[in-house]
Amino acid sequence: MSRIGKKPLPLPKGVEATISDGQVTVKGPKGELAQPIPAGIEVTLDNGVLTVARKAEDKQARASHGTMRALLNNMVQGVLSGYAKELEIQGVGYRASISGKTLNMSVGFSHPVIYEVPEGIKLTVAEDAVHLKVEGIDKQLVGQVAARIRGFCPPEPYKGKGIRYKDEHVRRKAGKTVA
Repeated sequence: MSRIGKKPLPLPKGVEATISDGQVTVKGPKGELAQPIPAGIEVTLDNGVLTVARKAEDKQARASHGTMRALLNNMVQGVLSGYAKELEIQGVGYRASISGKTLNMSVGFSHPVIYEVPEGIKLTVAEDAVHLKVEGIDKQLVGQVAARIRGFCPPEPYKGKGIRYKDEHVRRKAGKTVA
């Protein structure tokens, strides 16, 4: 039995869930999220408490049990308070700007890097043009967008230039030695 999967998930005040047509929908003050229920898993709602149980004991159902409970918990936290990832750009002349739903970055290439921000994500660039904040209610989408932006110019180990997470530590390497 999954230790995470068997924990009941109480819904906080202001969050409501509905189960219909093989999916769970969670509504809260920040928005609404839906998640399909995998085969072999049963989700029940009793008195404001979501419970995840297995219908079968096959390998797929055992693997999906704890995962489904964790996904539901992420949905509840997302519609209640949301998720955020912060990025910082390091390098001389490296900067970012946003206009509408388009992120425009100068990160050392001969051309600007342009990224269309997906629906459901709020992207803000600080006054200094080197701090970015990715916000949204879907934890997976927030992490994916932050990783995609970081992937345009990951930090390199010699000078440390590039896009990194705010709390990320980049291990520096020594440069060439002169004989």
